Amino acid sequence: MGAHPPTSPTVPTAGEPGSGTANRSPDGLQAGLKNRHLSMIAIGGVIGAGLFVGSGAGIKAAGPGILLSYALTGLLVVLVMRMLGEMAAASPTSGSFSAYADRALGRWAGFTIGWLYWFFWSVVLAVEATAAASILTGWIPAVPQWAWALLVMIVLTGTNLVSVGSFGEFEFWFAGIKVVAIVIFIVVGALAIFGLPPGHHAVGTANLLDHGGFLPQGPGAILSGMLLVVFSFMGSEIVTLAASESPNPVTAVRKAVNSVIWRIALFYIGSIAVIVTLLPWDDPAVAKSPYVAVLKSLNIPYADIVMDVVVLTAVLSCLNSGLYTASRMAFSLGERGDAPKAFATVNKGGVPAVAIWASVAFGFVATIFSYTSKDTIFQFLLNSSGAVALFVWLVICVSQLRMRRIIERETPERLTVRMWLYPWLTYATIALIVFVVGYMFYDKDGREQMVLSVVAAVVVLVAGLVLQKRRPREVPAAAAEAPENA
Repeated sequence: MGAHPPTSPTVPTAGEPGSGTANRSPDGLQAGLKNRHLSMIAIGGVIGAGLFVGSGAGIKAAGPGILLSYALTGLLVVLVMRMLGEMAAASPTSGSFSAYADRALGRWAGFTIGWLYWFFWSVVLAVEATAAASILTGWIPAVPQWAWALLVMIVLTGTNLVSVGSFGEFEFWFAGIKVVAIVIFIVVGALAIFGLPPGHHAVGTANLLDHGGFLPQGPGAILSGMLLVVFSFMGSEIVTLAASESPNPVTAVRKAVNSVIWRIALFYIGSIAVIVTLLPWDDPAVAKSPYVAVLKSLNIPYADIVMDVVVLTAVLSCLNSGLYTASRMAFSLGERGDAPKAFATVNKGGVPAVAIWASVAFGFVATIFSYTSKDTIFQFLLNSSGAVALFVWLVICVSQLRMRRIIERETPERLTVRMWLYPWLTYATIALIVFVVGYMFYDKDGREQMVLSVVAAVVVLVAGLVLQKRRPREVPAAAAEAPENA
């Protein structure tokens, strides 16, 4: 426990003196992600399928007040990303917050949050594969749904195995489609709000205020809404993992962190504002599929098909990035001796093939459960991984409190991104996350999810403490080769 070499900020980054080769990161991963890949991963990473599908439940729960839920959750993400960006810019690594927790809090922390994060994304693979299969079966019923799920998993596993560049290229186009779709939706919706299309009149604030008021379910619904939307923001942190496989990770992290505010404001708050302004929040069509409901109200032809294409793209993007993220976290855990050593090996293309296969294998098993035991085993997997986002954010905050002091003491020149109002804003963010966690225990809908997630976290934590006593610390080659006074 305590500070040790593997995650020290003194490890050279790809392309810097001491890194060995210009096209490999210090840990052997291929630095094959281009600037445009990282830019689109950063922009599209916050746009998940949950925004298109799950936002209806949030609107139903909080009415127009869901805007405040998104704003508060968005603020939380901005602050957490700022803290993560501070650490990632100082020491880019495929382990990201798990590696920083390892160094700042101890091996038990890095082990626990790393495996929980891997578990979360491995379950997401099953969720997204099933969702994609459902859409594709609707288009081509002759092919069984399980076959579509299998095909989707195989194709995206293949892209991840070929090279990190192929992952980046797929994600670039997936994310690009999502971004274009959201921007067009917001522009068309804004025109309709002001009554600019022929045959339409300005809607004003009627739908925001005339159906029970702005908070028709009461102020408490803001927190209930937060519980429904908080998990749709998971994925913002992916760019800090991916940055380690780019030629200039520090610049990539800095750009991603600086742009997170406008990304959340535009894509989430902007698009939801269009929905609740154009349509009554209590319209059944809004709860079912808010984006389709808006397009149909504007007489956009083939609205269902258009949104199916966009949602399918978002699902494939989430599956693609989820497999990438899970495998890189497994790779980092393997490097630190907290997972099988084989996880830390890379093939000739600089890809952690064993970590990818391990992640997709769990995803395949979870996908099978989604068909054979949907209401039992699969539901348990979903609930026990449901609160991982909050755990990750909490660990990032606590790690940043200690990492700031470590970086200032050892490599102050690498502190190129700084958390605002440190440490007071960090403490305030921790307090807000703890409050949301506490509210989940209080909320009847969130209680089961939080209890099972805590149980899963305790099991992983105990396993980490036991293994820590039995196994020595593994030192990654990159750390061992790093100059003592870089």
